[in-house]
Amino acid sequence: MTPEEIVHRWLRLVTADAELSPYLIGVDRVRLAGHLTASVTAALAGESADAWAGLGLSEAQHRRIGDYLVGVCWAADLPEERIAQVRRAVTR
Repeated sequence: MTPEEIVHRWLRLVTADAELSPYLIGVDRVRLAGHLTASVTAALAGESADAWAGLGLSEAQHRRIGDYLVGVCWAADLPEERIAQVRRAVTR
């Protein structure tokens, strides 16, 4: 699964979440998807990236978004160490 595919599935889960979806009102989702793809790509390369900065999310909401990302990565059969690396990098 490519970073673009991961982000597509990840963003669909976040958008479907009743608590998180209001944060996406008025957000350019194409631009957000590009930013998230860059963040996931960086994370897979071992770099950190704050994918959700500036949206005003609480720490608990950041964790939930990370949980969605982990679910997508598990479904993609990424190795556990890569999943942990991506989660740490993207949900800081």
